[in-house]
Amino acid sequence: MSEPIRISPNEARKKVTSGQALLVCAYDDPAKFKKNHLEGALSFSDLLAKLPALVKGQEIIFYCA
Repeated sequence: MSEPIRISPNEARKKVTSGQALLVCAYDDPAKFKKNHLEGALSFSDLLAKLPALVKGQEIIFYCA
């Protein structure tokens, strides 16, 4: 398995605001998500619920604070 690609916060913001990528908080705990999520981010649970509908190749940016 290859290493994850790291991008700058500015690049992540551009991709998310343009609809190019989904932003996902890696915390599965709802309290941690509520405390640490960034604007526009999905919780890990929300991502799992959306998986069946995602287009193959959809870019996903994970972060943890």
